[in-house]
Order: sequence, then structure tokens, then C-alpha cells
Amino acid sequence: MRKKTSYRIEEPRAFLPATPEEIRELGWKEPDFLLISGDAYVDHPSFGPAVIGRVLESRGFRVAILPQPDWNSLEEFASLGKPRLGVLVTAGNLDSLLSNRTAAGKPRRSDSYSPGGKGGGRPDRATLVYCNRIRQLWKDVPLIIGGIEASLRRFAHYDYWSRKVRRSLLMDSRADLLIYGMGELQIAEIARLLEKGVPVHSIRNVPGTCYLLKKGEEAPGKSVLLPGFEEVEQSKDAFGEAFRLAYEQQNPFSGRPLVQPSGESRVVQNPPPRPLSSEELDAVYELPYCRAWHPRYDTRGGVPALEEVRFSLVSQRGCFGECSFCSLTFHQGRIIQKRSVASLVREAELLTTLEGFKGYIHDVGGPTANFRIPPCEKQASTGGCPSKRCLGPEPCSRLKADHQEYLELLERLREVPGVTKVFIRSGIRYDYLLLDAKTNFLEELCTHHVSGQLKVAPEHSSFRVTRLMGKPGIQVFSEFAKRYAATNRRIGKEQYLVPYFMSSHPGSGLREAVDLAEFLRDGGYRPEQVQDFVPTPGTLSTCMYYTGKHPLTGEEVYVPREEREKLLQRALMQYWMPQNYPLVREALREIGRGDLIGRGSKCLVPPEEGVRGGDLPKKKRSPRK
Repeated sequence: MRKKTSYRIEEPRAFLPATPEEIRELGWKEPDFLLISGDAYVDHPSFGPAVIGRVLESRGFRVAILPQPDWNSLEEFASLGKPRLGVLVTAGNLDSLLSNRTAAGKPRRSDSYSPGGKGGGRPDRATLVYCNRIRQLWKDVPLIIGGIEASLRRFAHYDYWSRKVRRSLLMDSRADLLIYGMGELQIAEIARLLEKGVPVHSIRNVPGTCYLLKKGEEAPGKSVLLPGFEEVEQSKDAFGEAFRLAYEQQNPFSGRPLVQPSGESRVVQNPPPRPLSSEELDAVYELPYCRAWHPRYDTRGGVPALEEVRFSLVSQRGCFGECSFCSLTFHQGRIIQKRSVASLVREAELLTTLEGFKGYIHDVGGPTANFRIPPCEKQASTGGCPSKRCLGPEPCSRLKADHQEYLELLERLREVPGVTKVFIRSGIRYDYLLLDAKTNFLEELCTHHVSGQLKVAPEHSSFRVTRLMGKPGIQVFSEFAKRYAATNRRIGKEQYLVPYFMSSHPGSGLREAVDLAEFLRDGGYRPEQVQDFVPTPGTLSTCMYYTGKHPLTGEEVYVPREEREKLLQRALMQYWMPQNYPLVREALREIGRGDLIGRGSKCLVPPEEGVRGGDLPKKKRSPRK
């Protein structure tokens, strides 16, 4: 097999074959791997299926890609031929239910990962549906699932859309292996073993994978036994305990295998894969991507998701911010894996040659843009601490905040011929920024890298809620807002903060939602869009939502589950909109805050016509859980 040893950006070759005609043009009798994706095919390093396909190609394997197949047609699944080594299935860059459904469960009309941005291009539970079709076609072909949908559903999990606990996706899909995390190391090793003739059922030692043990088969040594599916399905306490045990073992340096019984089988998770070195991460992003959508979409409006990332740079992976509601802790992990400055400069030089480039690099970042170095010396060699967080709600005493290397990277990128501006549009952690007393990052940020607005995510004003979110208290955001405004005044720029807030997160009742509305009023913030908490599988917040308890501390947590309360919380976040006045009044009277109904400067909404202030009778309060 040919191994990639060059880390220079290669000239783009053709797209991976995605049609029978393209297979024939290449003269292939059969592909080595068939990669099925719930997304349209975009050959760009921000799209997981393209990355996996190119990684395999760089090692000498023939990869065909089948994007968004008609799941009602067996013929379409067979159209590219039976692969020699295996079928790879992913739902795409997002969980398919999150792509397809709103928080209220209604079908979305749009999908930026589909041609023309139209919804309906993938089924709900896409990984499961695609695997069922493959098993109908070929019962003996090795079947491997991956991507974020599989990664987050690798154990028994709470499924918000069906309102029940479901088994591991590995079991329901009848796949042979499940890859969790980003997947490059895992798929390269699995492909190597399959090429050597190792049966897929014997591949059981690859870090970052899950497999099934049948009745009578022995579990790996030193494994941690999780409460089984039948137990977590019946007991919320058992569900929380399973989450806690799994959470504590997501460390590539010290994690132990995890075993979860399910019926007569057991799901085994091998420890996470080691972090990629900078050289390895450079190699992944410097593979010969076409950086475009497949030509089949030219007459169908293209694929809108490409426009968001086409002229952006991914500079690192991993996030030690560890927000409770974010899936990245369970998917990418807490360890920072960064690309080299030289590699990013080479990619920036490549961007300047692309059609449509107008001198602007839209983003340089990752899950959190200003996390380029490990939070402490310990993390690089031992991983994250299982019992505490690095940053929120309070920073660890060992945390070292330093933006010097990131500043040097941004300066190098600004110097690339043809680059006019370099913006930062992915999120920054302002609490981390405030802890850095060594560099002038805020001034550099405001001077060179803000395009009029800077997006940040305080998420809530109530400390009760932000603590559960793993976010800093709102006073930290207020301090950052003051410094941001002062910095812009000093450099003579008129730039604004765009804060993001979330409604109905565990811990947030109507009282907390009213506190947030008052904070928005006092700060002059008027969010145009409201983000309602959506419980996605695998997150700490989802565990709290389902169980009503914090799985790591055991404390009871109030959870807003009723649709009416969620509607009231959303309305409070946009209290100034006339169409929301009736709902805001209802919420205020519900908790006895009629003083906020009136004409005064501190009131949130005016009274009904002919009524003074909040003088209408109060509604009976709902009990606080």
C-alpha cells in the first residue's frame, strides 16, 4: 500500500467516483470501499466523508462515495458495485435527526448539507436506514459505521425525538464496527487489517472503535462494566451512573475499555485513540481535495454548507471548554490537536488561487478559535482530569492562558500575498481571553480580526444555569463587554458584540428566564434568533434533561419539559416583540412578577389596552420541581 509521506499540499485530483459512469471511466472492476453519506458530496476538508475518503485514497485504496442515496431503492445502493473490503456508513456532518427536525420535532424545510439547501434529502436515523439496506443487499460484507451520529449513539442513549432510551446504534444497525471520534487513525488501521485478510469480527483492538461481544465471549481485561441497556431503560439512576462511568474513561492515556450488556450481547468500547501530532493533522488537511461540491449539484443550486467554510481555515481540534450541552467533548475530546503555522500558511496561499476569493479569510479556528495550546502542561501527556474542568464555571488553578502562538499565526496569515483581511468568526472563549495577562490579544482581535460584529456565547444570566452548563457567570461576560467596548473606543472602531443565549436548558425555570430577560433589557441586547436547548445524545446536559439529576454530582436539577413552558421561555428572550406580549405577560403573572408589566423603564411589556400595569389577577403558579 502506498503511504503518504509528503506534507505539502498536493494538486487536486478528480473527485472520488460517485456515479457508475465515473467508476467505469476509472476502469475499476470494483471499489475497495463504498462510503455512504447522508450529506451531499463536497470534497473539502471540513466535510467528514471527504476526509475519510481521501485518507483511504492516500493509502492506496479505491474509494467510491454514494451521497444521499434514495433509501427506498435497493438498486441505488448497489449502483457502484459490491466493494472488495467493506462498506462505510455515516449520516454526515450532523446527527440526521438534528438536521431533519426542529426542537419541537417538526420537519425542517432547509438543509445546508443538501443540494440547493432543500430538506428531505436524508432519512431520519440515516445511519440505521442505510445499514439496513446494505444488509438486505450483502449480508457478508464488512459494515463499519462512523461520524457524529454513530459516535454520540455508541452506548444506550436517550433519544429526544422518540422520548425513550434506545440501544447502542452498533446493535440496531447490525454493523460490525463503530468508529467514534474523528476517525482517521481508526479507518487507516481497519483498512490495513482488512487488506491483510483479517476477518472484521477479529478486529477488536483498534483504539477509538466499538464492537460486539456475543454470549460466552470474554470481555477485555481491566474493563469497566456499565449498567446494561435493560437496566438504564428502566432506571434513570442507572442511566446517570452509566454516563458517569463512561465520562470518566474518555481519556486516550488512561481510559479503560467499557462494556455495556444489551440482551445476550455486550457493546465494548476500546479506549479513545491517541491525539494526532501536528504533522499528522497537517497531512490530513493537505490531501488533494477539490474544495468544491461534486459537479452533479451544479444545476441544483450547489451545496450551501460549502459557502460557510470555503475560505476558512481549521487550525485545531478538541476543546477543553467542555460546555455541558456540546457534543464535542464526547466526539473530539478535550485534548487540543493543532496544525502547524507553516501548514496553515500554505493553505491560505492555496485559498488565494481559488475562484471567488476576494482577499478575505473568513475564519481561523476550530471548536473554540482561541484554544491553540493545552490548558496546562499535564494535559499533553496525561489528558484531561476526569473529576474537574479546565475553565468553567471557575478556571482551574493550573490553567495557563496564552494567545502568543495564535497571534503569531494570525500575523503570518495577514502577510500572505493576496490576503486582505483575516477574520475570526468561530466562537472565542472570552473568559479564557480575560485570563491572559501576557498578550494584547483583545486589541489585536478588535484591530484586525472582527468584521463589525463579534459573536460570543454567555448562554444565560443565571449562575444556577451557567454552572450546570459549565460556563462562567454572567459577570465575566459583563467584564469582557466593558473591555471590548473600551478597546474599540481606543482604536477608533465601531464594532458590536453579538451574544448568544439559550432557553430551556436544565436548571432554567421561568424565574431564571425572567432574570435573563431583565439582563437583556439592561444591556440593550435584542437577540434576533432564539436557541432552544435540544437534548442531543451523549451530552452531559441531555443526561440531566432525561434523569433530572447531574450525573457527576448527584444533585437534583429542574428540567423544563412541557412545550408551554418552553414557549414562554423563548418569548421572554424576545420580550420586545409585540407578538410575544401575551406570552410574556402570562409568564410574568405565572411567577408573580406583574411589576414588570407596565409603561416604566424597567417594565418588559406594556399592559393590555385599558388595564393598568400588572393589575390583572395572577394565574395559579405551577409547582417548582
